[in-house]
Amino acid sequence: MKKAELLAPAGNLEKLKIALAYGADAVYGSTSTFSLRIRSGKDFDMDSYAEGIAYAHERGKKVYSTVNSFPFNSQLKLYENHIAKVAELKPDALIVSSPGVVAMARKIAPNIPIHLSTQANVMNVLDAQVYYDMGVERIIVAREISLKDCEAIKKVLPDLELEIFVHGSMCFAYSGRCLVSALQTGRVPNRGSCANDCRFPYEIYAHNPETNTTFRLDEEEGIGTYIMNSKDMNMASYIDEILASGVIDSLKIEGRTKSPYYAGVVTKAYRQAIDDYYAGSFDASKYQKELHTTQNRGFTDAYLLSKPFERNNTQSHGFTIQDGTHQVAGLVGEDGTTWRCKDKTCVGDKIEIVLPVGVTIEEMEDDGCKITKEGEAFFIEFKKIISTTGKEFECIHSGDLNDIILPIKLPGYTILRRGIAEAKAKKGLALNV
Repeated sequence: MKKAELLAPAGNLEKLKIALAYGADAVYGSTSTFSLRIRSGKDFDMDSYAEGIAYAHERGKKVYSTVNSFPFNSQLKLYENHIAKVAELKPDALIVSSPGVVAMARKIAPNIPIHLSTQANVMNVLDAQVYYDMGVERIIVAREISLKDCEAIKKVLPDLELEIFVHGSMCFAYSGRCLVSALQTGRVPNRGSCANDCRFPYEIYAHNPETNTTFRLDEEEGIGTYIMNSKDMNMASYIDEILASGVIDSLKIEGRTKSPYYAGVVTKAYRQAIDDYYAGSFDASKYQKELHTTQNRGFTDAYLLSKPFERNNTQSHGFTIQDGTHQVAGLVGEDGTTWRCKDKTCVGDKIEIVLPVGVTIEEMEDDGCKITKEGEAFFIEFKKIISTTGKEFECIHSGDLNDIILPIKLPGYTILRRGIAEAKAKKGLALNV
């Protein structure tokens, strides 16, 4: 049986490496040029992107290059030049959005597979057939599609690969077709510079043009004013049902602008869900526990199993973001010998260790640290905090750029974290309960 692919976001070279370490089969991202994630793409230039592709290929993994914004006439030659440059790096596919760019990519890079972006809003067999006939090998279907509709497409086009989003930010508009940001700030969502205006709180006013009177409409108490704020997609509890359908080739995590912690923990949770399904040991509660450690806007299972008009719980009206159950304390470097602080950490603190996929550690104790195991989790207690420059700390704070020596080598990109209650207590913050 061919396993479904796990596809994770790569906003920069570090997050690319973390996603692969935590179980991704493939990653997607690119330089900022003509990508729908300009802010994240700034961390990739052509040299680091080439390094990332080579790094993935050395490990038998894939990289899909995003060229998925919509061009103006004045940009067509620039698009051609960019696609040609990216093609030289030999990514495993080009993700594009428009029929014209599909044709352009086919002409300039005929040996690189074309994946159609979710921005194309494919919902049915008719549209899927058109793009398949144009040479598209995979369609990233609209977020609003149902699993039954995916089955219908696959029945007619069995050789067409289907990719679905299973986790991450949802859009207030129809699969990203939004103009609110362009209207308010001049930042065009479909060209990669969305200002996320839907995440803001709004006040509603009524205006009488005859009297030139304007008055504010009060919101019902407790309802909230984040009137366009969609909850985040979380399909982890339904991975078994999705995979049992046999029609989904790739499960995609949204989040090129998210943190390294998000890239690691979310990827690992879905890696476990996929592997457990094929092993006959699927346990949704285990994956949800990890996913709820991340910051989120509330979770929804979106529309894959229910039609949009059947849902009334996909928005968070009272807040734009909420803390997860945990806070990142530190991130171990690639070589596993140092770590950098992400949250105030002191000598004697007991911090949970989150390991990449396929590695393990043992309990130990020496003059520098103590590692213990509680249940399935490992914890580290630092007896000394010393930087590579020899500076010793009683406590080190978030944002400190000193590389701290690890008393014992840990797997590269190991994550250190603590519960959110402890993290807030260390900062002297009140908990939101």
